[in-house]
Amino acid sequence: MSAGAPLRLTQHAAGGGCACKVPPGELEALLGGLVNGQGRRGAAGPDGALPELMVGPEHGDDAAVVRIEGGRAIIATADFFTPVVDDPYDWGRIAATNALSDVYAMGGTPLVAVNLLSWPRGRIPLEVAAEVLRGGSDVCAAAGTYLGGGHSIDDPEPKYGQAVTGLADADKLLRNDAGLAGTPLTLTKPLGLGVLNNRHKATGERFDEAVSVMTTLNRDAAHAALAGGARCATDVTGFGLLGHLLKLVRASGVSAVVDASAVPYLDGARRSLAEGFVPGGSRRNLTWVRPYLTSDVDDDELLLLADAQTSGGLLVAGEVPGHPVVGELVAAGEHAITVR
Repeated sequence: MSAGAPLRLTQHAAGGGCACKVPPGELEALLGGLVNGQGRRGAAGPDGALPELMVGPEHGDDAAVVRIEGGRAIIATADFFTPVVDDPYDWGRIAATNALSDVYAMGGTPLVAVNLLSWPRGRIPLEVAAEVLRGGSDVCAAAGTYLGGGHSIDDPEPKYGQAVTGLADADKLLRNDAGLAGTPLTLTKPLGLGVLNNRHKATGERFDEAVSVMTTLNRDAAHAALAGGARCATDVTGFGLLGHLLKLVRASGVSAVVDASAVPYLDGARRSLAEGFVPGGSRRNLTWVRPYLTSDVDDDELLLLADAQTSGGLLVAGEVPGHPVVGELVAAGEHAITVR
């Protein structure tokens, strides 16, 4: 970084945001050998009640869930990534919003978070890291979530996120294995974050609408989904809408039809795709989903539907007022997903 040149955080990392996730196919192979923890019980509490792992690694859901006494459940998750935007305060806000989203996506309320920070302390001033942490702190304050310290390491690439613990009603979770045929699919944030963030990294152009979307909590959408009786949802992040939908339909034993014309996109997303600003993660998502997919639309449309989102919205099996219905769950058929 030359003297006087503006700091561009995105240039200090190979990937960016949720697009730098391990590809879904590789991740499934990696996790396939782990011991299945579903239903495992631990030591009894003071009242004799035994905790129960309600949601584990089986279906790639958004967080782990353990039932505790009083009909409640503890939700635990962690999420961190390399810079998705150049502004350190915005990156902190985006990463914290994204981490809290896993709890909302399970139907819970985030209670406490701790920071996860990797920092190249010899190359980027610690004052910049302080701005990242300030962004995360402000999001937690807005969410009513306690922020209690965390962990940091010296690392060649900057990374930031949070580990979050939340609470939920154990009988009113939003799970990705609870989808029923005949249920509409609602999407609560527009797509296109991956291509816009990739364009930002390449050109330095700022997309205020994208930052606004990525820093909008999924709290209100989750509350509305629960109030409407929904019991199945997931958030749309690094595996794109098609990737997260594939996980949902396989876990639920159903198929899905997506109405491509009903899916909302951020301004500039299609132009950015046409000009080649497609993250490698989006292409890997489409490659993974394609064997389970039949489609009447072209590959450009499928790439946008598979676009690797960062801090995206919820995909809810059910209607959520104020948000578009983009498809429907149907009885299991030859293809897991049909795009029309």
